[in-house]
Amino acid sequence: MSYTLKNGWIAEAKAVPSPNFGPRPDNGKLDLLVIHNISLPPGQYEGDCIERFFTNCLDWQEHEYFSQIRGMEVSAHLLIRRSGELIQFVALDDRAWHAGESCFRGRENCNDFSIGIELEGTDTEPYSNRQYSTLQAVTKTLLGQYPDISHDTIVGHSDIAPGRKTDPGRMFDWDRFLSSLTNVGERT
Repeated sequence: MSYTLKNGWIAEAKAVPSPNFGPRPDNGKLDLLVIHNISLPPGQYEGDCIERFFTNCLDWQEHEYFSQIRGMEVSAHLLIRRSGELIQFVALDDRAWHAGESCFRGRENCNDFSIGIELEGTDTEPYSNRQYSTLQAVTKTLLGQYPDISHDTIVGHSDIAPGRKTDPGRMFDWDRFLSSLTNVGERT
């Protein structure tokens, strides 16, 4: 599968625009891909809680956990459901609010120069084959569209916010994912 980009949006993704974004700095180049995980409530899948959270429409009274995230305004560029469904919240050329306090190779504020992809899941449960397939296809598209992203600038949230974040977690199969990208986006 391949994806088509138009004005920073993936044509084949379900578009659910989030208000939680801003412009990227004029001097910044887009050269980092950050893999996350999320489930709302934690450990529960399906439903629309993630979409409502990223669009500031979550009912904080709906679940006791939601009091811990009440008032947070966050987003990611993309979400990949366990079914493999791709949802886009923010145009890829805009700055989604996914990384928080973060640093990569001495550069702080990773939101300024990264694309954030959320996988529906937890640190402790395996991701689905469909998620890997969608993630691989999306990443191949991004490597083709954004030449400054390379294999060594694809990281987990835990890599840019160590001690604060643990996702995508120990169940994410980095070898499986990265080996599927062989020869894609590599520089010679």
